[in-house]
Amino acid sequence: MANIKSAKKRILVNRTKAARNKAIRSAVKTSIKKVETAVANKDKAAAQAALTNAISTISKATSKGVYHKNNCARKVSRLTKAVNSIG
Repeated sequence: MANIKSAKKRILVNRTKAARNKAIRSAVKTSIKKVETAVANKDKAAAQAALTNAISTISKATSKGVYHKNNCARKVSRLTKAVNSIG
């Protein structure tokens, strides 16, 4: 455990930020799973709705610095491609 006051504060701040990032990542993963489930069930309408929600969630995570912009673009691209593949 740190003895210096600023080091103690850094530990607290890092825990807070880690918890926030974990919650945001979890929300992104959940939204991605919803899209993938709808695609697996070949439900075009549900997949489109879930995709819109997922894109929004991923973009928010990127704007908050949790994901890199290219990572965001890749996730959105893959999800969109999967939804468009439903005949």
